[in-house]
Amino acid sequence: MTALVLNADYGAQAHEESGHPERPARATAALQGVADLHLGDDLVVVGPRAARREELARVHAAGYLDELGAFCYGGGGDLDPDTYATPDSWTIAVQAAGAGLAVVDALGERADGVGFVVTRPPGHHALADRAMGFCLLNNIAVAAAHLVDAGERVAIVDWDVHHGNGTQAIFWDEPRVLYVSTHQWPLYPGSGTPIEVGGPRALGRTLNLPLPPGATGDVVRRALEAAAPTVEAFEPTWVLVSAGFDAHRADPLADLALSSGDFAALAALAGGFAPGPGRVALFLEGGYDLAALRASVTASLSALLGEPSAAEAPTSGGPGAEAGPAALEQFHHTVEALASGEEEAT
Repeated sequence: MTALVLNADYGAQAHEESGHPERPARATAALQGVADLHLGDDLVVVGPRAARREELARVHAAGYLDELGAFCYGGGGDLDPDTYATPDSWTIAVQAAGAGLAVVDALGERADGVGFVVTRPPGHHALADRAMGFCLLNNIAVAAAHLVDAGERVAIVDWDVHHGNGTQAIFWDEPRVLYVSTHQWPLYPGSGTPIEVGGPRALGRTLNLPLPPGATGDVVRRALEAAAPTVEAFEPTWVLVSAGFDAHRADPLADLALSSGDFAALAALAGGFAPGPGRVALFLEGGYDLAALRASVTASLSALLGEPSAAEAPTSGGPGAEAGPAALEQFHHTVEALASGEEEAT
């Protein structure tokens, strides 16, 4: 199977703030993880393109796009205590959002392969009208909305250690997108409880599986396995993955305890949700220990491509063994209660 990778060599080095964990070396490490697979002719590098205004406007408010562009062109600075922009960041963010579009379009044309969108800044915290959590534009949401506009049904699997509040909010009331997130709880940004299940038109299209600090790979896998019937019932035609690798035990920004081998298992599970080849794309989100990021990228892609990999052994024995199934039970209870309330109201 072919890997279609969007190379981040489009000037993303210019988006940098000294000492910030979201730095250019992250993209380099991810691409080194791809190179470690030695794919040869099975590696296709997709050329980047800028997302058009109308493509961004499917998920972002027009006023926010204007304000962000003006802020960057005006010299940039800190957008909040965590999130920065440079004079080049608008151009870079628009290219990053376009990268996902380029990859899913290439996959659609080939009807084969696995996509990996190696871009920065990441995206899943970006709201319709606000940057946050290192994120300026919501790259995976732009790609998902593009697919929905073409009549597809998109499952977004978010295994970043932080909850993707921006992606959840953007698709809160969109019945053609299913958002499933495993994440550490409590942790930034403070959202992602099992009672957050989607808006009136999309009840049950948001499924959060919060996990305790110290959870190991078996706990995360059990949670995602518990979500499998919900994903299968949704019948997605595409699977997009917010592939953050900051749940690795070496990562400095969180407290889950996964290994690279655990990410291989998660990738295999997520890939199994797709209806066939050419319908899975991973989007780089978090991951701030460079060696762990590199190894986890290699392991994840190897699992999806059926390539051998010398990944770390999967982990087990951490706390929260029943956290995923318990969250799923609470999710179903909430959906049923809200659905009953709406029926009574009508």
